[in-house]
Amino acid sequence: MAHFVKISEENQVLSIMVVADSDTQNEEGVETESVGQNFCQTHFSWPANLWIQCSYNTFEGVHRNPDTLEPSADQTKAFRGNYPQIGDTWDFENNIFIKEKPYPSWIKNVSRARWEAPIEEPALTTEQENQNNAKTHQWHYDWDETNQNWNLVDFLV
Repeated sequence: MAHFVKISEENQVLSIMVVADSDTQNEEGVETESVGQNFCQTHFSWPANLWIQCSYNTFEGVHRNPDTLEPSADQTKAFRGNYPQIGDTWDFENNIFIKEKPYPSWIKNVSRARWEAPIEEPALTTEQENQNNAKTHQWHYDWDETNQNWNLVDFLV
């Protein structure tokens, strides 16, 4: 099955459609995005150029095996950054789907198709990880846009 995303003229994801492979194949039987776009235009009454094909198994630039969710051996299958959700943005220039920018200071990582803080998130200590695993705490870091740093937070407190 092929997946096509209906986007607005402002490049916002409006809906996602599943299309049979046979409806995306040209005369030689090769799956072609333009054939799928024309199918979507005909059947869903939306201009062909506003239908974009996406990959159900791609997340943050990595194609995942649908059975194990582990990275696939063949990363040439990674397609357009992410499998989008309604409200995500189609970045035409970089050929990726990406979530809304969470903070003004964050930077787009095109190869990973995600937004990243201007400084790396610290790692939890082994003790904090153990407490999370034991469910006595729920440690994580939250981004503080005002002070441009990460704050350690415990959800259980």
